[in-house]
Amino acid sequence: MYLSERVTVLTPSVTLGISAKAKQMRKEGRDIINFSAGEPDFNTPLQAKEAAIRAIDENYTRYTPVAGSRELIEAIIRKFRHDNNLDYSPSQIIVANGAKQVIFNALQAVCNPGDEVILPSPYWVSYPEQIKLAGATPVYIHLEFEEGLKINQEELRKAIKPGKTKAIILNTPHNPTGGMFAREELEKIAEVVEDLPLLVISDEIYEEFVYESSHVSFASLGEKLYQKTITVNGVSKTYGMTGWRVGYAGGPESIIQAMIKIQSHSTSCASSVSQRAAFGALSLEKEEVRILIEEFFYRKKLVEQGLKGIEGIRVNRLQGAFYAFPDFSYFLGTYFGRRKIESSVDLADYLLEEAGVAVVPGSAFGAEGYLRISYAVSKEEIKRGLERIREALSNLKR
Repeated sequence: MYLSERVTVLTPSVTLGISAKAKQMRKEGRDIINFSAGEPDFNTPLQAKEAAIRAIDENYTRYTPVAGSRELIEAIIRKFRHDNNLDYSPSQIIVANGAKQVIFNALQAVCNPGDEVILPSPYWVSYPEQIKLAGATPVYIHLEFEEGLKINQEELRKAIKPGKTKAIILNTPHNPTGGMFAREELEKIAEVVEDLPLLVISDEIYEEFVYESSHVSFASLGEKLYQKTITVNGVSKTYGMTGWRVGYAGGPESIIQAMIKIQSHSTSCASSVSQRAAFGALSLEKEEVRILIEEFFYRKKLVEQGLKGIEGIRVNRLQGAFYAFPDFSYFLGTYFGRRKIESSVDLADYLLEEAGVAVVPGSAFGAEGYLRISYAVSKEEIKRGLERIREALSNLKR
């Protein structure tokens, strides 16, 4: 009776829900290996923690400007210039409560009811819901990912409707597949969109988790693309700071200022203490960041080898982030006793309840038959978890 229409069309976050269920089962005494969590397992760097402690000791606990503190904005500008070959002025930067809020603000700033936003599928679970909250409609296009991320140019052209298409969301390195857009693939997308009046939201939150080549920012491919792209990032993944809730973006001044206006009437600024911690993190030397992330390369190899050793699974190429997105469709239609496995949700439930392994069903990302496996856990847990999956799958009958 009292709920709005916009709430009734939303789907709760499956990833957060499964992770919460796995944690609860652990509290109840179950031995659960959690392959569902989308957060690194290393600790927040000491330099970031010390910056936060100093902020508290110095009573740096008041509001900052809505767009973010001056020192953090300047650090973000330096980061974009050094890492992404992007030059922004302070008026082109926003700091928010996580990269998720940055994307929410951007969609709220540009979308009207009836507009459309192009979304390559598979997609991160929150993208379509945020598009709906902005009153727009997600338009899905096929994303090839078995051997790296690719979008068909003709399919993209057909999806763009003059007067209706407001934006396209790109994500590289990619959640959930663990793929990456190579420079040549981004250039193909650029050929289609650079002269069209639409916004590109480039989510680059996993940019440091790359294993085969270098990360390329979409906005760096040319002046026209720079003028129409919002580059989204944050400290959550790179620095193991998911709970600090600091995301940021650089982009066209008019849109960034509109996003700041929206944020001023929702959450105001991000936590002042968290902003200080983020400043400390962004001040780390690159070598210190690489040491934090280096472990994930070895985990990736372990996951690839382990999955390829399980009969019936097709494994995609893992290039970035910390996810695998293998095809488990061979096991749909099988039985465990009288229990039939009809969907990726059924399979994920079976693995959690019978094997004590938490994974995320591919249907949450628009890809039925797949499961997302996060390898942001120890190598020992990866080995045990994959062995449990292998054994559990061997118990399914046709």
